[in-house]
Amino acid sequence: MNAEFEKKFLTNTDETGRFIVKSKRTGKTYFVEPVINGKTPVWGSVDPATGKLMHKKGDGKYLGGIAEKDSLIKKENGFSKITTLDRGTSPFHAIDVMDTKYPTV
Repeated sequence: MNAEFEKKFLTNTDETGRFIVKSKRTGKTYFVEPVINGKTPVWGSVDPATGKLMHKKGDGKYLGGIAEKDSLIKKENGFSKITTLDRGTSPFHAIDVMDTKYPTV
């Protein structure tokens, strides 16, 4: 990916939820964008005493995801290994699993 694409990808990240992870072990770069498809995500913390979801000041200010039609992770943009995770799957865990398939640099 070129610097111009990375700048576009990382623009307005509070709203889009996009981020980039670079593996220190392999040097591979992973682009992540949460796809929400019109569903409003529910963010917050679970109160261990009550088990209820608590919302902090500013909750709902940013969406933190994109509609699938707005995705920048496409073959046309140079991506060849595109993975869609099941809901609730940690992208960090998925990256760790994928990264183990490459040799250490």
